[in-house]
Amino acid sequence: MVANTARVSLWGNPVGALVWDDEKRIGSFEYFPEFIGGGLEIAPLTMPLSAGTIYTFPGLNPDVYKGLPACLSDSLPDDFGNALIDAWLAREGRDKASFSPVERLLYTGHRAMGALEYDPAINGGSRQSVPVELESLVKLAGEVLSDRESFTARLSGGSTSPQERDAMHRLFQIGTSAGGARPKAVIAMNERGDIRSGQVPAPEGFTHWLLKFDVDKGASSLGDPLGFGRIEYAYSELVKLAGIDMTECRLIQENERAHFCTRRFDRTDEGEKFHVQTLCALAHADFTKPGAFSYEEGFQVLRRLKLARADAIEFYRRMVFNVMGCNNDDHTKNFSASMDQTGEWVLSPAYDVAWSYRADSPWVSSHQMSINGKREGFTLADLREVAKQIGRFNPEPVIEQVREAIKLWPEHAAAAGVREEVIFGISRTQLLDLKAR
Repeated sequence: MVANTARVSLWGNPVGALVWDDEKRIGSFEYFPEFIGGGLEIAPLTMPLSAGTIYTFPGLNPDVYKGLPACLSDSLPDDFGNALIDAWLAREGRDKASFSPVERLLYTGHRAMGALEYDPAINGGSRQSVPVELESLVKLAGEVLSDRESFTARLSGGSTSPQERDAMHRLFQIGTSAGGARPKAVIAMNERGDIRSGQVPAPEGFTHWLLKFDVDKGASSLGDPLGFGRIEYAYSELVKLAGIDMTECRLIQENERAHFCTRRFDRTDEGEKFHVQTLCALAHADFTKPGAFSYEEGFQVLRRLKLARADAIEFYRRMVFNVMGCNNDDHTKNFSASMDQTGEWVLSPAYDVAWSYRADSPWVSSHQMSINGKREGFTLADLREVAKQIGRFNPEPVIEQVREAIKLWPEHAAAAGVREEVIFGISRTQLLDLKAR
């Protein structure tokens, strides 16, 4: 039976109903009256609380939002998560083309990033956190990435061992929640580095983390060399030295691989959830069109959300780091704002801040978000011009702190085990000596 309706909840409170029109390929959402009375705005800029209003957005790019309101599409899995769902559908004998975006939300159920939950959940899975055998999950993740069709056919044909089926079940549970181009899993981890599944509240002594699999994607549009986990870990240390807010990060060694882990900012140590929205969703931006959105527009969104001045300075600091550190993958899905149960919004901690460049890539040959009308060839004058978005703000100390942090790339990269030739190659792309104008 095809499900075309989802009940959306937040912190145990019913928010509204989402209905899918399969003919028009569009979803419609309406708030429940009792949620409107509570006054919490889950999408204040695009879906303000309004009795009797049915929200539908046929003008949004379906490749980005899949026909859903932007606030809800943020909960959808991305490339790797969808590959896993497609494999599960094949095992169930279901055509993936018939599985609607609303059903993909229901598959995510209560496991989505952020605090929104979707019922009735499909394939709810284990409600307990269980130990995770990392090596087998990495092997499966690599198979999914390298030959999705072959892997799906093997799974649907039943030619998998009991051990593979068990590992696949674990991967279905923990690998379909997080977005982004790189394969990820939600895990729980303690101080000893023991790993358990992270799709449910963490056991005592464990906290919630996001693990990025260090798998070889071959020719990647993002230009990832093998061993990207080590690069991202070294960059995370530079990020913190630059004064940027980021959660704790770790490297998990597994044979010759090193998987990057970052503590989840949408969960407290006690497992409570924060509502999170990407800048893409908040602004109805199109992250698939490089240069279509600017950092200046990002500042406008922060002002409309009434974020604190400190958040605006933090946003500026990240912009400067992305320029000097050559992180060209700075699109609108890589910035977020979070809301707590009082309704207060803040800029979320930084994530996906790492080196990203490839000269022949339409995606990361230059920056995703423009700065003073440019996507490359920046000068200090450009950075200073954007600083005017913040009243009575002197950007020079920020620029200097970021520069001094990125200068330490070779030392931190070597300590993280990045290969010498990769360290040198990345150093050549970093912009530490911008011209004045």
